[in-house]
Amino acid sequence: MATQTQPQEHTDTFAALSDCFDTDLAALIGEGAPRNATPAGFIGLVERVRDVLGSASVGRLQDAHEDLDHAVTHLTDALTSPGGDQRSLLAWARTHLRDAIETAR
Repeated sequence: MATQTQPQEHTDTFAALSDCFDTDLAALIGEGAPRNATPAGFIGLVERVRDVLGSASVGRLQDAHEDLDHAVTHLTDALTSPGGDQRSLLAWARTHLRDAIETAR
């Protein structure tokens, strides 16, 4: 059975996103920032924050939830799609992550 490996650039880009956003995301739900998160671990953090904010009845948190939902979609697609689309998907994810954090604060 062949194993699928991620290109180094792809892994580095997820690590950069995680380094940039994991502390702020974790703070939104009262968690400590994860250390050395894998791409799947980072997506898991985004999903947890999305779910917590989605259960709130505050308008700005609902807006942040929507941005995080879009970010999860883009991150997941970037993780599973062939190389050509990954940069644009990760760029869109970064935009939604940034917007969600700013909206939720």
